[in-house]
Amino acid sequence: MAKTGVVHVNAPLVVGFDHVASLEFRNSVVPALREQDGYEGVYVLVSPQGQALALTLWRDEEAADAGLEGGRSFYSEQLEKFVTIYRSPPGREHYEVVVADLPAAVPA
Repeated sequence: MAKTGVVHVNAPLVVGFDHVASLEFRNSVVPALREQDGYEGVYVLVSPQGQALALTLWRDEEAADAGLEGGRSFYSEQLEKFVTIYRSPPGREHYEVVVADLPAAVPA
């Protein structure tokens, strides 16, 4: 299925992501993301060296930025769950998806 329009992506980068962190993300972060207004999905990519890139997909820029607001933001609460695995502080970038072709869902 091809997707049209613009999807907003937040992309934190974490070094030191392992199987335990993957399970924590799946069991804790994904359910929390599903409760956020405008959330449209997530991909977590992990290199053989344990460098992880979590791509969260959002309806619009406002929804993408909503979880970043406040001293105790949704984003910071989720990052705290992984503080013991960081080899370096996580980075964060914002992108707009301008081309997407998703012919089949990737198995969970």
